[in-house]
Amino acid sequence: MKPCKALLAGAAVTGCLAAGAAWSQDRGPYVGGSLGRSDMKDACEGVSISCDKTDKAWKIFGGYQFNRNLAAELAYTDLGETKASGTQGGVAVNGNVSAKAWELAAIGLMPLMRELSLYAKLGIYHATTDSQASAAVPGFSTSGSASNTNTDFTVGFGVNVAITRNLAARAEWQKYNDVGGNDTGKSDIDVLSAGILYRF
Repeated sequence: MKPCKALLAGAAVTGCLAAGAAWSQDRGPYVGGSLGRSDMKDACEGVSISCDKTDKAWKIFGGYQFNRNLAAELAYTDLGETKASGTQGGVAVNGNVSAKAWELAAIGLMPLMRELSLYAKLGIYHATTDSQASAAVPGFSTSGSASNTNTDFTVGFGVNVAITRNLAARAEWQKYNDVGGNDTGKSDIDVLSAGILYRF
């Protein structure tokens, strides 16, 4: 065999093996975690005292990728809390609202190159929202709490970047629609996060 033909044949075989290895990474289970920032969009509406509707958020997740374009994912997310404090009419007021959620989502992936893909997710979440409030004047104080659970939809978009054969990084925006209930109030929650994913 001539040297050029031998080199071409070797390159073709190597290319096929590499493609096979890349394809094998498009299937199978994975786990991961992420950290980010949440924004309870409506939590401070109508609040006249100091109110901070952003907080840290974190997530742990596991999923299964069926092929290069489709995966399913189960996750637990701490959506952070909104805090409000101040004085109204001589009364010291403090309050906070926090939320946590389980979610199940379908993920559609669009590979742009071997190491980079975009994805979108659509799913449902089940959240528990807790609120606490207190008011105090000299010599007297009172407090109360409430809790709601609800189920609604969640959507998200992100980018996934392969670091090694088994490790990838992702950056993501996700929205949780109408988290909360009548006792705690409802709010859309947006989360911007960055995370790490490990494929088995």
